[in-house]
Amino acid sequence: MTLPYEEPLAVRQPGPRVVPEPPRRGEPGGEPCGICTGQASAAVWSDDLWSLHPPVGGSLPGAVWLASRDHVDSFRDLPDAAAKDFGSIIAAVERAIYTLGDVGRVHLYRWGDGGAHFHVWLLPRPLGMLEARNMMLPLWEDVLPSVPDEALRSAAEQVAAALGAERPPRPR
Repeated sequence: MTLPYEEPLAVRQPGPRVVPEPPRRGEPGGEPCGICTGQASAAVWSDDLWSLHPPVGGSLPGAVWLASRDHVDSFRDLPDAAAKDFGSIIAAVERAIYTLGDVGRVHLYRWGDGGAHFHVWLLPRPLGMLEARNMMLPLWEDVLPSVPDEALRSAAEQVAAALGAERPPRPR
């Protein structure tokens, strides 16, 4: 295991279950949805189905998150057009991230607990950073030194330019 922590680690017990679960952002009773209210980072690319955003406060230039334009919760709720297009857009974003260079692999993640708006994360694993392979990349991303938000946005804009060359935005 290549955790970004020194040994010894201690296993802790999970807390008591909370049922019903508290509402997420964008659900009734929860905080407003950042995407719908314009509080999320501004998109660097969008079309009629998707918007692509840079992270804020991250450590991996080239990381981006892709959100559906419609306010939906999960794969099960995606409109048919978005569900059918999902593989195509993910492949195009991945190819665009590789144009940055110095990328060993691109990891795709969907956790779904933060907000009630469908979105996935694409994280570039730095070339040669073998300890960040597999499920370790998000752990390493969390402890690596943060880069300025302007650098994250600049890299995301480069990804968007490469994506736009392959897949020009369709009007909404």
